[in-house]
Amino acid sequence: MAAVFLVTLYEYSPLFYIAVVFVCFLVTSGLVLGWFGWDVPVILRNSEEIESSIRVSKKQMRQVKNPFGLEISHPAAVSITRGITLTPDCLEDCILTCYWGCSVQKLHEALQKHVYCFRIKTPQALEDALYSEYLYREQYFIKKTDKEEKYCQLPEDAQIAGFGPVPRSRYPLVALLTLADEEDQEIYDIISMVSVIHIPDESYRLSCRILYQYLLLAQGQFHDLKQLFMSASNNAPPSSDASGESSTNKSLLEKVGLAEVESELQEANSKDCVVCQNGTVNWVLLPCRHTCLCDGCVKYFQQCPMCRQFVQESFPLCSKKEQDKDETEHIFQDAPHGADF
Repeated sequence: MAAVFLVTLYEYSPLFYIAVVFVCFLVTSGLVLGWFGWDVPVILRNSEEIESSIRVSKKQMRQVKNPFGLEISHPAAVSITRGITLTPDCLEDCILTCYWGCSVQKLHEALQKHVYCFRIKTPQALEDALYSEYLYREQYFIKKTDKEEKYCQLPEDAQIAGFGPVPRSRYPLVALLTLADEEDQEIYDIISMVSVIHIPDESYRLSCRILYQYLLLAQGQFHDLKQLFMSASNNAPPSSDASGESSTNKSLLEKVGLAEVESELQEANSKDCVVCQNGTVNWVLLPCRHTCLCDGCVKYFQQCPMCRQFVQESFPLCSKKEQDKDETEHIFQDAPHGADF
């Protein structure tokens, strides 16, 4: 009898398997409907229709005045042999010190010494922390009203054509900005700024740029200064035809008195949220540093809408009170004389 049953099961096995799968499907469907009811599960809902169930932690901003500014003039013309032109822009009298061929290891050890041992607020303090592990040094005195370009170059007798293949043991150039007056060092929280600059050579032809910028605080911390990526900024140079057309349109708008209105509209449209296209961009997403969401849309996203990277932290560029204050001031400035509110 058992043998006959096994033979019959073998002959009709496809139907048996189909029946087993169908029964499992019914049982699973019953369990799902019994657990969720007739509501759609959360994983199937549109993430833009409801607020994110997992809150992204929000960092607290601390406003600090940075007295230092440094830019590279004419980066396309920079090389080891031709040198580099730097443009400092400082709020107080400063000292610009350039170290060619600075040791990578000694520089990062010096930053750690700033935290634990002594404060790097003078060029001599950095040189002591570096143990003179650099090839050449240049120094300039910068007045707060002086925005003149400073030219830095290795001497001809140095005979340095490059700093070797990557990974390198020396940075091509490290620029240190420190406050010249000791009284200014007591006013500002930021006492110095270290800029690591890449300069192209024969072995590594990456274009000249600032690789890292470190802000050194009087309390013993240092922070890596990084650029934010605005969502709607358009820095592309216009073509010749477009520039001619725009200049013609601008002249016509100036005749009718609408040139300022157009510039204000362009500035306002360049700061719109990438999601709603209406709110002002205010939130910076970390770690990708995209600045692309307004106050109303930031609560709906756990991933950056620009690069899809998961958001670990975020912080606002300005608080709600500051926004309301700016809007109120803008309304009063645009209001005609004698208007009532």
